[in-house]
Amino acid sequence: MKKIGFLSFGHWMDQGSIVKTAKDSYLQSIELAVEAEKIGIDGAYYRVHHFADQIGSPFPLLSAIGAKTSKIEIGTGLIDMRYENPYMMAENAGLTDIITQGRVQLGVGRGSPEQVLDGWKYFGYDYSEDEIKDITRERTLEFLKLIEGGRFAEQNPQPMFPQAPGKLRLEPYSEGLRQRIWWGAGSTRTAVWAAQHGMNLQSSTLVNYETNEPFHVQQAKQLRAYKEAWKEAGHDFEPRTLVTRSIQPITSDLDRQLFGHQGDDANYDQVGFLAYHQNPTIFGKTFAGEPDKIVKELAEDEAIKEADTVLVTIPNTLGVEYNMHLLESIVKDVAPDLGWR
Repeated sequence: MKKIGFLSFGHWMDQGSIVKTAKDSYLQSIELAVEAEKIGIDGAYYRVHHFADQIGSPFPLLSAIGAKTSKIEIGTGLIDMRYENPYMMAENAGLTDIITQGRVQLGVGRGSPEQVLDGWKYFGYDYSEDEIKDITRERTLEFLKLIEGGRFAEQNPQPMFPQAPGKLRLEPYSEGLRQRIWWGAGSTRTAVWAAQHGMNLQSSTLVNYETNEPFHVQQAKQLRAYKEAWKEAGHDFEPRTLVTRSIQPITSDLDRQLFGHQGDDANYDQVGFLAYHQNPTIFGKTFAGEPDKIVKELAEDEAIKEADTVLVTIPNTLGVEYNMHLLESIVKDVAPDLGWR
């Protein structure tokens, strides 16, 4: 058994898309999560990008989904900590977790190259790209400490409202949230760091090119290193691991029209360079085809075997109806034969 979720970037664009505006994107994101819960999808996850025609403000969205659903996990994959104030984020995350009744699965990390140069500077952080690497981790650790609920702030001797003596913490505090924070790791080294600091692991469709092996093999090694580091750290709860895949079953004429003629590059791993990255990155292939073909290919994926959760990246610009068709195909035509259901 595996948990199955979807990952949406929440794109919108005026031409060639059913999702034409920010309003369309956010409202359809809510609608898709509501409908996905009905067919047994376990998680609704959203990527966060700033200065882009994509989802960029996750907490109101997660809260809205939580208010309209009752079971589905609601998460991010991931929030870019280069932009975040740990204190404000801790308050927002705590409230969102309360509204969703403990269903938040918060993925955080350094993030990918953004739409503007040093975009975090517009958010009040005047750091270079090199400096922000370490600062991102420092902010994450500070955020983790804050959501543990420790009391640290000295009281005002003349407060606005009467309160019990002693130091104060950020409110609202949501018990259990600390164990539902995930780190988005692109390398084995950062995966081990996540384990050492008690975070679950998100590993996406791209990782650092560390060995001359297929993507899924390199990613599986990353997950195994993470699990070993977790054991050595001796944390008091079981971690979760997650991988993301692009999966497109072709079960209808529309599927065939949209995805039946993809270029050969989509069917193979690709190696390239991201901005500011000195080392190459390997991108996982797209699994597109008849369900029996996809089942055979996914069954050979070593990283999927290692993970307890699989997120399916969705083409959100095709709208709720099409994406529900895609998710239903995975639940009915793919997951059972793989033992995910």
